[in-house]
Amino acid sequence: YRNLTSRRHRPSNMLRLVPSARAVLTRAVTQRSYHKNVVDHYESPKNVGSLDKNADNVGTGLVGAPACGDVMKLQIKVSDDGTIEEAVFKTFGCGSAIASSSVATEWVKGMKIDEATKIKNTEIANHLNLPPVKLHCSMLAEDAIKAAVLDLKKKREAKA
Repeated sequence: YRNLTSRRHRPSNMLRLVPSARAVLTRAVTQRSYHKNVVDHYESPKNVGSLDKNADNVGTGLVGAPACGDVMKLQIKVSDDGTIEEAVFKTFGCGSAIASSSVATEWVKGMKIDEATKIKNTEIANHLNLPPVKLHCSMLAEDAIKAAVLDLKKKREAKA
């Protein structure tokens, strides 16, 4: 009993340990919950940025998931022959949504626009090993690609 009442074991001193213990636990849970590919793309996302949405050769896709609040903006810059030269994104959402955006922009670069629209959310989800509860994140990426291509096609039709 005496040891428990010593200054060293008082609750106020124990509380100081909680934040660091919480950080360790959070890291452990994150590493167990997310696949390495998700963690890599979340910690070092590729192609974060914005392009001029008014440019004739830029298509912008803005999509969201009302259920969880994720919002994804994906933009593509396309050459005259229809090849995607650049792809960038900005995503407000969880690690899986950010990773899905990052993967999508990596994959579409160098593709023709019609080829890019054939990327399926299941391919992104499989690459990232997303659990079923996070499949909507990969669906956002697929939808954002299609929306960006559609935006570009509408601009080209209006210009013609």
